Amino acid sequence: MSDIIDFKALVSHIGEAVIISDRDENILFWNPSAERIFGYTPEEALGKTLSIITPERFRERHSKGYFHTIQTGVTKYGNTLLRVPAMHKDGRSISIAFSVSMLFDDKKQPIAIAAIVRDETERFQEERNLKSKLAAYEKNE
Repeated sequence: MSDIIDFKALVSHIGEAVIISDRDENILFWNPSAERIFGYTPEEALGKTLSIITPERFRERHSKGYFHTIQTGVTKYGNTLLRVPAMHKDGRSISIAFSVSMLFDDKKQPIAIAAIVRDETERFQEERNLKSKLAAYEKNE
């Protein structure tokens, strides 16, 4: 079995979104979990920029960081889970956690970034509720 068939089989069934975008932030790959998490079908997402899932208030900062990473070929989020807000197709805010991996050509030049994304909206809300309850409890003591 070829490597690409194994890759497609894996990312078709994995619970995390797998999103690959090119040097210009255009989405090249969008798996079924990306559709489930963000609401966009592959046809709607492919060829669009990552701005479709980035809240407007963070787009400039995200793009600046993205292009810096593409230019340098170095990311600080390869081994670190980054937690940020994102946007669902229907406009609601969601919380995601992701790590990234750089993809290079045969000349070792960065050509794309792959992100593995998990929806943490429910966990984030539970954590927020617990913090609120703890603060109320400490206030009453």
